[in-house]
Amino acid sequence: MTERAENLAPVPGDQTLPAERLKAFADAVVAIAMTLLILPLMESVGDAAADGLATIEWLNENAGQLFSFALSFLLIANFWLTHHRLFAGIHRVTAGLLWLTIAWMFTIVWLPIATALLGQLEEDAGQKVLYIGTLAMTSLVMLLIRLYVLRHPALHDIPRPRLRSGLVADVVMLALFLLALAVAVLFPAVGYWAMFLLLLVAPLHRLLVRQE
Repeated sequence: MTERAENLAPVPGDQTLPAERLKAFADAVVAIAMTLLILPLMESVGDAAADGLATIEWLNENAGQLFSFALSFLLIANFWLTHHRLFAGIHRVTAGLLWLTIAWMFTIVWLPIATALLGQLEEDAGQKVLYIGTLAMTSLVMLLIRLYVLRHPALHDIPRPRLRSGLVADVVMLALFLLALAVAVLFPAVGYWAMFLLLLVAPLHRLLVRQE
């Protein structure tokens, strides 16, 4: 624990624990979830070998799974980067922050299931709700975590303006996930291409922060 962390004020009436073990646990859970994404593709390689398929045939047959794997891997990596940057400044955790982080990890661990459905089943509204809805839940829990941290300054040494900027980014991302879900369900022809709305996160964040 750093000298700055040791000088943090105590949290009245709330037992706190060092944050390092929670950070390590979250990192391990994310790493496992990212690894699980590849398992359906590993199984399909064995099936392709048994059926005597060529490499290009395997690639064509599993194009949907390859796309869903790459997309989910990138999204989990982005979620982890956001979590890592926030928790770099958090030095103690309360029970409330602990359980919020566990909820965040739950959504991360569930994503490989939603990804497998996306890559192997025919596209339908339920699949879109499950996949994009899971991503929205991850964003929502991250927003709640940041709000909790903002309300408990004794747990961290993160500058308040940086926290508020992060909150704006979380709200924008959550709103775009929900918009993408609505577009994907209401306009089946668009489908998962609605996820490209997430490219607006950075410009909208800059615009909103500038206006504060």
